[in-house]
Amino acid sequence: MSETPQPDPEYIVEYADGPLVGTAERRYLVGGVVDERIGAVAAVEGLESVFWYVAGKERVLNGERHVEYHFDAPDSDPVEADKDEESL
Repeated sequence: MSETPQPDPEYIVEYADGPLVGTAERRYLVGGVVDERIGAVAAVEGLESVFWYVAGKERVLNGERHVEYHFDAPDSDPVEADKDEESL
């Protein structure tokens, strides 16, 4: 008896815009579905910032699931430092 192949428990996150544009990472599927919204921590001008992204278009490439994520600016930390803080 042959086993049915199980779907890959991972998917590829592709950051389509915002401060993480052009980068990608692997994430685990939860309950077989991708995260609708994800948070990412990155350093901008030496300060840690939290950026939120929302799932978009999905596709399968070389047998792996890829999902585009789009920057959610209103819910994210500012990308640029305040001009007042730069002069300190």
